[in-house]
Amino acid sequence: MKYRVLDLFCGCGGLSLGFTQAGFDVKYGIDNSKNALESFKMNHNDAVGINADLSKIAVSDFIKSNEIKNIDLIIGGPPCQGYSIAGKRIINDERNEMYKTFLKFVNELSPLAFLMENVPNILSMGNGAIKTKITDDFSRIGYEVHFDKLLAADYGVPQNRRRAFFFGSKNDNTFIFPKKIYSNPVTSSDAISDLPNSHLTDGTPYPDVAQSNYQIKMRENSDGVYNHQLTIHNKKTIDTISIVPDGGNYKDLPDSLKNSRKVNIAWTRLNSKKPSFTIDTGHRHHFHYKYNRVPTVRESARIQSFPDSFIFSGTKTNQYVQVGNAVPPLMAREIAKAIKEYLNVSNQS
Repeated sequence: MKYRVLDLFCGCGGLSLGFTQAGFDVKYGIDNSKNALESFKMNHNDAVGINADLSKIAVSDFIKSNEIKNIDLIIGGPPCQGYSIAGKRIINDERNEMYKTFLKFVNELSPLAFLMENVPNILSMGNGAIKTKITDDFSRIGYEVHFDKLLAADYGVPQNRRRAFFFGSKNDNTFIFPKKIYSNPVTSSDAISDLPNSHLTDGTPYPDVAQSNYQIKMRENSDGVYNHQLTIHNKKTIDTISIVPDGGNYKDLPDSLKNSRKVNIAWTRLNSKKPSFTIDTGHRHHFHYKYNRVPTVRESARIQSFPDSFIFSGTKTNQYVQVGNAVPPLMAREIAKAIKEYLNVSNQS
């Protein structure tokens, strides 16, 4: 059986891609970003992409008007600014209520299960008050809820990105999130060392051979390099970052430059021998481990485990946002495999 999936707040579709790779049938993706949705539709040809602000819809009417039905699994990541370290982390932040839209879709469509993704802080905020509220709300509509915090690097993603996941099912069997499968993490160098320090026109043949098993995997089904346009920095930025070594940060700068940017992540280089830190949505504080520039969209996509065949549309700035907001597909795939096995067993019992 191929389970039918609805992806809420889908963005460009990193979560959907992982589920597709695991054998699910992604039928719909909904997001309010037209650029992200365009990327979703380009890369999920069998899915219907719907542009909508899910905070401003009547869920029941929306489902009927878009003829959404026969959904086995709802997945997605409601906006997380209110939960994030970067946010104010206020429990009553109105953005922390966006999961209720997700809840309404689950209540209306009554899928076999759901998977909701968010920042790890959601599990600890308010001494667990938000976590408890979420689990209680889904329990009231008939779902047994399990949650965990997972590290992307444990599943072959070259990035130390932690995410929280809530899985709910109408079956009361215990769901076990996938265990760590990579004891030797994929490094930043493993991910991007084959990509050049030069601007490439979309579709340019690979200028160098793959230098790692990860790069071989990322190149599968790709006819060339896309989304690899360099950011041009001013001389002051280039001169400053040139002082910082592989894996270094602002602490490696002379005192006169340490406070030239007023954020603690400023002037940080990737470490070529380790997985990347969590990549963001495109500000200019994180730099390539070797070159005096920030990673390109394609390099960032590699770090997120998007295959090279996944092409991003929109402006370069928006492409960075799409990549940074996504769930790493390889991480999503391992979770999807565990869910598929769980659903298969539950449906047989």
